[in-house]
Amino acid sequence: MRLKAKADRRLRGGHLWIYSNEVDTKATPLKQFEVGEQVVVEQAGGKPLGVAYLNPNNLICGRMVSRDSAQLLDRSLLVHRLKIALSLRQRCFEQDCYRLVYGDSDGLPGLVVDRFYDLLVVQISSAGMERLKAELVEALQQVLKPSAILFRNDGKMRAMEGLDSYVETALGEVPELAPLVENGVNFAAPVLTGQKTGWFYDHRMNRARLQQHVAGKRVLDVFSYIGGWGVQAAAAGASEVLCLDASASALDVVEHNAQLNGVADQVQTLQGDAFDGLKQLKAEAEKFDVIVVDPPAFIQKRKDVRNGEQAYQRINQLAISLLARDGLLVSASCSMHLQRDRLVEIIRASSRQVDRQAQIIEQGHQGADHPVHPAIPETDYLKSMFVRILPSF
Repeated sequence: MRLKAKADRRLRGGHLWIYSNEVDTKATPLKQFEVGEQVVVEQAGGKPLGVAYLNPNNLICGRMVSRDSAQLLDRSLLVHRLKIALSLRQRCFEQDCYRLVYGDSDGLPGLVVDRFYDLLVVQISSAGMERLKAELVEALQQVLKPSAILFRNDGKMRAMEGLDSYVETALGEVPELAPLVENGVNFAAPVLTGQKTGWFYDHRMNRARLQQHVAGKRVLDVFSYIGGWGVQAAAAGASEVLCLDASASALDVVEHNAQLNGVADQVQTLQGDAFDGLKQLKAEAEKFDVIVVDPPAFIQKRKDVRNGEQAYQRINQLAISLLARDGLLVSASCSMHLQRDRLVEIIRASSRQVDRQAQIIEQGHQGADHPVHPAIPETDYLKSMFVRILPSF
């Protein structure tokens, strides 16, 4: 596949994506390629740049998998890349509980692998990686010798690639709840039926940061899912934790996780829409010392930015109105399209709307098992703000 003149600049700078409007379709029509096929990518003059796998039907029509034009992504290269990814996680984490593969950042575009000790939960979101599914299973077995491999291939990105949605066990037996440890706290994740892979490892360091702020405090965990923030707060000495989530099944797992850590007496649950739940708590004149707001991505695409930012402001404003004097707001966003400075502005505006003063005391990012690719800003998506909320001054 040949690129147009000067269309190779981003690739030479380290980026992995090829857009369809960068392809010289007169020299190499996109329609000649199969979905998921690996091809040699050439710059306009014919010099090879490496190998990419393709989806000619997408705006992002290619993703580089090798800078060596003679080296396809195959079982051998998968093993090599998995070993490199594993070495980083083993360096950073004592327990075998982490995101083992984070797509582009680990040189494996369209692949996510989360590790729960000897269970691997895999998500494929590109046609090129789907073609390599059998080789991937073999490579994972060679590098990690897992007891079970589960494919959670039911993410939204698959439809854009023209891929079917399915959940499939590729090896062994997968339990309903998979054990993991994070920041010294025990959890069980619903890997078969929960959100994404069943757990969100990306906030690990931010949840560790929360622990120093919660001893003896009353904590509200909004969009709690299975209690990643709330149960860790209780384990760190919070006097009372309320987990608010729309999913009854997720809240059942919150209670299970609280029991695992001997903090069931401190942890309560409230089922309902987050916005409605906060309004209900406000009507009941409830107050909390610490509130965590960690919503799903309100901004899925660039066209959603305006409405998404308004949703972030509404939820943060509601949370601030429920904080006691000198309370702590932890405001998080996993929306790639929400810039960090915009989240700061949303927090400022939300606090002023209810006549409170905000002090941002710490900022958090994703953990080391979600490494940022410096040429791909989209890999740097997670934000968290630890905000002291005071009376206006």
